[in-house]
Amino acid sequence: MGVRGTLVTVAPTGAETAKADAPSLPVTLDELIDTARACQQAGAAVIHVHLRDALARPTLDVGYAREVVTALRETSDLIVQLSTGGAVTDPEADRLAVLDATPDAASLTCGTVNFGDDVFLNRWAFLVELHQRMQEREIVPEFELFDLGHAAALRRLLDKHGPPYGGHVHCDLVMGVPGGMPGTAAALVAAVAMLPPEATFSATGVGRAALPVALAALAAGGHLRVGMEDTLSYAPERPVRDNAQLVERAAALADLAQRPALAPSEARDMLGIKERRPAMAGGC
Repeated sequence: MGVRGTLVTVAPTGAETAKADAPSLPVTLDELIDTARACQQAGAAVIHVHLRDALARPTLDVGYAREVVTALRETSDLIVQLSTGGAVTDPEADRLAVLDATPDAASLTCGTVNFGDDVFLNRWAFLVELHQRMQEREIVPEFELFDLGHAAALRRLLDKHGPPYGGHVHCDLVMGVPGGMPGTAAALVAAVAMLPPEATFSATGVGRAALPVALAALAAGGHLRVGMEDTLSYAPERPVRDNAQLVERAAALADLAQRPALAPSEARDMLGIKERRPAMAGGC
């Protein structure tokens, strides 16, 4: 796994937290644009987007998804990665339809997992359909792994249905979700050992696991995902100010590890992202 720099992804919103509980949570398009700009300045290269409607409720509306993707491309250099997970109650058809917005990248969760009191359902046939649609539409997947069995499912998916668009396998280890793998260094090492050869990984620590997982990921040659989707506490009894604060800390940790945060252009090369930005399209 390459360790020349650190890919920093920001997941600013998620589908679970209410705006009333976290006033700085970006839910409107203007708030997402401001967040993208601030987080790029702080060191992020990818923005992982969960959509919210006018009432701040999770939505997978394709027309709005297109609007968000276009606006983020026009106002930042960040790789725009849409969530195909949505909320745990979203139907498969709506989750697949998000790809019609033609993002640079999208998430692909590699199996079902208990999610607190709910179940995040990801059937095998659905995984295959997501993978094949992303191949056809030249969208780079980020394979989301909530448990060790998901790493085995990823290898099965690649063996049976070929490599992702862009040719590079990049995973995100989502750690600390009640029902998934714990946010510990031991669990991270076990998960990394199961990844396909030459794959890269980011790691996400949920809640109190945010900092331990980030440190373990860097020590293991991995990359970082941070954001208010995953944690609302910066330190004990200290709420997160905003997403940029979490990105700043991730970039500082990357500097300490002597693997500074990758610029968006470097991240595009690493992941094999197709150039879709209007100003660049003429040269492709």
